[in-house]
Amino acid sequence: MMRRWLAPLALLFWATALSAQDEPDPRLVRAADEVALAYVITGDSEVDAASEAGLRGLSQVLTARTTVEPGEPIGIDPEQDDLSLLAFLYWPVTEAQAPPSPQAYVRLNHFLRSGGMILFDTRDGDIAGLGGPDGAAALQALAAPLDIPPLAPVPADHVLTRSFYLLRDFPGRYQGREIWAEAPPADAQAAEGVPFRNLNDGVSPVIIGGNAWAEAWAVDENGLPMFSIGSGFEGERQREMTYRFGVNLIMYVLTGNYKSDQVHVPALLERLRQEELVQ
Repeated sequence: MMRRWLAPLALLFWATALSAQDEPDPRLVRAADEVALAYVITGDSEVDAASEAGLRGLSQVLTARTTVEPGEPIGIDPEQDDLSLLAFLYWPVTEAQAPPSPQAYVRLNHFLRSGGMILFDTRDGDIAGLGGPDGAAALQALAAPLDIPPLAPVPADHVLTRSFYLLRDFPGRYQGREIWAEAPPADAQAAEGVPFRNLNDGVSPVIIGGNAWAEAWAVDENGLPMFSIGSGFEGERQREMTYRFGVNLIMYVLTGNYKSDQVHVPALLERLRQEELVQ
C-alpha cells in the first residue's frame, strides 16, 4: 500500500520542477522516483562521506523494516540543483562551510514552503553546553536567511514520537540533547479520547539537533557500522534507537508531504513521455 502511494508522490514532486525547467536533471528525477534520501554537500570530504554512508544505512533499514525502499542517497548542491524534486535534506553543519548564495536561498526557501524538510545536524552533542565549541553560531549563520517558523523543543506527544515506532527521545551517535521543530499552536488541544494533540498541519519544515545522526546510521560497503556508539549492549541499544528515530523521521516526512494536486499527474506523465521521445 505504501509503495502504491509513494509512486504518485514522486511524480507530484516533478510537477514543480517541470514548470521551472524543461529538462529535469536525471539524477534528481531518479532520486524522486526512488524516494532517495538527500544530503547537502558541505565541501568537507569526511563529513560528506559520513552523510552518504549514514543515509545509505538508514535507507537499508527502511527497506528492511517498512514498505519504503529508497534508492541510493544523493548529494545536493543548493547552488545548482533543483530541490523541488526532493522531500528531505540532511544538512550537517560545519564551521568552515560557506553560506549559500542568495539564489541558493531562494531555492531552499521554495523547498521549505512547498513541503520539504531539512534536518540540520550540528553534530556537537558530545561537547555543546560543556564549555567547548558548538555548532550554534555556524547554524545561525546558515539558517538566518531561511523562512523558518518559530521553533520549540519537540514535545512528548509530537508525531515524531509515534509515526512508526513509539519513542521517548531521538538519539544519534550522541544523546540527551533536545531537538527542535516548528512550535505547536498555543491553543492545540487533544480531541476527547485522543492522547495526542494535532500539533501541526503537515510537516515541520526544519528539525534541528546535534546528535550526529548520520554517523550513527553510517554503514560501510559490507553493511557494518562505521562509527562507534557507546560500548557493549548499551551502545548497540543506542544504535538501534537511532535507526528507529530515522525511520520515524522519514515516515513523518513522506506521510506529511503528500500533495493534493493529483489532477496534474496525467498531464505530467504525458509531458515526460514526450520529452523522452524527443531525446
